[in-house]
Amino acid sequence: MRFATYTADGKTYYGAAADNGMIALSPHFPEWPTLYDVIAADGLAALGKAANGKPVTHTEFAFEMVMPNAPRILCVGVNFPDRNAEYKDGSAQPKYMSLFPRFASGFTGHNRPLVRPPENHTLDYEGEVAIVIGKTGRRIKPQNAYDHIAALTLCNEGTIRDWVRHAKFNVTQGKNWDNSGSIGPWLVPFTDAAQLDDARIQTRVNGEVRQDDCLKRMMFPIREEIAYISTFMTLQPGDIIVTGTPAGAGARFDPPRYLKPGDVVEIEVEGIGTLINSVVDEK
Repeated sequence: MRFATYTADGKTYYGAAADNGMIALSPHFPEWPTLYDVIAADGLAALGKAANGKPVTHTEFAFEMVMPNAPRILCVGVNFPDRNAEYKDGSAQPKYMSLFPRFASGFTGHNRPLVRPPENHTLDYEGEVAIVIGKTGRRIKPQNAYDHIAALTLCNEGTIRDWVRHAKFNVTQGKNWDNSGSIGPWLVPFTDAAQLDDARIQTRVNGEVRQDDCLKRMMFPIREEIAYISTFMTLQPGDIIVTGTPAGAGARFDPPRYLKPGDVVEIEVEGIGTLINSVVDEK
């Protein structure tokens, strides 16, 4: 089952994604007005049960960022060995993972354009798997970490590269331009460790493969990410962790290959789906 946030007929819904459209579920759960509320109430199983046998309600719709009211989004940086090598600074694997916050306003939905701002044209792509926390936890042990995941989705962690270099220890301003990234298309309930342990992620730009790697090669596996982050903050249902991107981002080509209007970026993980976005200049 796949659960998405979408707009149709001027209204915002969440529902189950079928092959031929959407099955609106939010009207049946007024106590859960958004998918964030569903996650907070551990309600994904109830959504799945409610969707069984129901007909498609919308064939014309637009995807939204899958959890547009997500209160906390944490991203893990430089988390694949080849990605670390791209920096050409001779550094070994770091002792601790790099972390930075992103805000929901910086993300759009599937099949919507990423927006390149007029102030700077170094818009770059980063294909990643994102996990949605479904169970509160503090100081979670790695072996128990997967028990705290409710769902999986995909992220294009779009970045304005020049702006991450504006300060010595800070990437926040380059990572949070409005609609510079995307999360979606939907949430896939997490039911089996193999969904992550055996996952391969691929990013394509205009059909050309730019990123291609396996999550098992992460320098800081997702179990360790959850354990480390929950050491200093209590993870809550609805928190999103964007887990890291492989080598091959546009900034690391010579010359760099930044995104431009008309480009189409596809991020695919078997078992989760394909997140697709075009690129436009801000009007």
